[in-house]
Amino acid sequence: MPQHVVIIGAVALGPKVGCRFKRLEPESKVTMIDQTDLISYGGCGIPYFVSGDISSPDELQSTSFHMLRDKQFFKEAKDIDVITKKRALQIQRDKKVVVLQDLGAGDREELAYDQLVIATGSTPTVPQIQGRDLQGVYVVASLDDAIKIRNDVATGKVGNAVIIGAGAIGLEMAEAMTDLWGIETTVVEITNQILPGLVSKNLATMAQRHMEENGINFLLSQEVLRLEGEGRVERVITKYETLKADMVILATGVKPNDQLAREAGLAVDRQGGILVDEHLRTSDPSIYAGGDCVLIKNLITGKPSYFPSGSLANRQGRVIGTNLAGGQARFEGAVGTFIIKLFDISVGSVGLSLAKAKQEGFDALNTLVVQFDRAHFYPEKDLMYLELTIEKRSGRVLGMQGLGSKGDGLLARLSAVAPILKYSPSVADIGNLELPYSPPFSAAMDILNALGNTAENLLEGRNRVVDPDEFVRWWNQRGNGETFFLDCRGWGNAQPFVEKYPDHWISIPQDELRQRITEVPRDKKIALICNTGVRSYEAQITLDQIGIKDTYNLQGGMAAVKKLGEEI
Repeated sequence: MPQHVVIIGAVALGPKVGCRFKRLEPESKVTMIDQTDLISYGGCGIPYFVSGDISSPDELQSTSFHMLRDKQFFKEAKDIDVITKKRALQIQRDKKVVVLQDLGAGDREELAYDQLVIATGSTPTVPQIQGRDLQGVYVVASLDDAIKIRNDVATGKVGNAVIIGAGAIGLEMAEAMTDLWGIETTVVEITNQILPGLVSKNLATMAQRHMEENGINFLLSQEVLRLEGEGRVERVITKYETLKADMVILATGVKPNDQLAREAGLAVDRQGGILVDEHLRTSDPSIYAGGDCVLIKNLITGKPSYFPSGSLANRQGRVIGTNLAGGQARFEGAVGTFIIKLFDISVGSVGLSLAKAKQEGFDALNTLVVQFDRAHFYPEKDLMYLELTIEKRSGRVLGMQGLGSKGDGLLARLSAVAPILKYSPSVADIGNLELPYSPPFSAAMDILNALGNTAENLLEGRNRVVDPDEFVRWWNQRGNGETFFLDCRGWGNAQPFVEKYPDHWISIPQDELRQRITEVPRDKKIALICNTGVRSYEAQITLDQIGIKDTYNLQGGMAAVKKLGEEI
């Protein structure tokens, strides 16, 4: 029997729901409602529109066949009615109607539904900063916001921009400001690292250094107190600095836009987010919800979690469309994935970072491996930096983070691990993971395999490590004589350091260690050094056999230290 499905929200999830449902029940009616007439666009492409990489907003609204996804398109191509510039004010569940308000005239009307879908997305988390209403202060919540930012930049009057927030969106917007427009850009972050909670401090520092080399300034561990200006923003005042600013972009995160559901009496998490079951049905069997307004199951922790993502919204849209037509499609949950391009590198994560794992109560640690992304003999290769987050007791893999070139190499490794995290893989599973091999794409023992094997050695106590940032602290305290710095590389690599620091940097190549063991002290902590951590691990095994066990292998080797921007 034909039914009327009403969808509140027409950006990512809503159009996917409507199109899937109409394919299954073409005789039924679908009505989508949105507050603006900019609908069905790729929101994750906004930074690239602002940067100029994407020339027109129409490109974000177009299909792969270059058809503009506007009201006319949905009516003529999909048989879906779209109501724009009207806000859903209220859901009256007892009457099965949605109360709409015209944003121009202010008139109200009721729209009846048989089944309802809430696709209200997210709302920017805007800090209560004095001056946030000044001209030139923006959030990045919609395509309309992006058009305003780009139009403002195109006037040529923006010479200095301040981005508040160093999450993924903040960093992408910083690149957009700097790369094409040449704007002097500063990122202010209240925590002590960029990408907080997503990657480790070491990987964050590596990414930050790369962005600094491309002209972006960072102020970490600083809180913005107020914005100042006469009508338009002119200055950003932090606790320690005064920054000149012709534009400010607030990129301090998002929260689920769940107010409509909350006021309708649907089950909503106390901290925010509509609660849904595995079919994406709310506490009302006639109402579904998905996308950035809902919480879904974290497949690692088992808890309801918030994963705002255009990719998840599209996949959830298909599930909801199927179930509206009487299906029983399931959306199990997610492990949490992200990847971003930052100039010439990519940074990404799947599952839990070490900080998040500890926050969730796991007794966890992580290990770092640096290795070429292709066969070492292949001419076009680059170093990749991967970290694995592990539960100590069980050896369960909880997540992986990485940094690499801006090609597809890092994406491929993240994509290999993400699907198996829900099955609680062990470090041995990663060490034995079957991956396609060809020298232009990977090594015979891929970096993923090396990462799993290194983690296994770490858990079993064979590989005792020091992180690169901690190693730098040891080096800076070398005057106390507590640490013996042993370079296990060949003389060509070690020579510059030995000549510069003859009293502290000692060269004994790994293959000469047994013959020169009398040169190694037994009463000091020993830091073992090589380019990536492989030869220093072999040296650690040798020293263990001889009975010298207060040794620590530099994770990621000198490659990691150099990537951090530290000078030894």
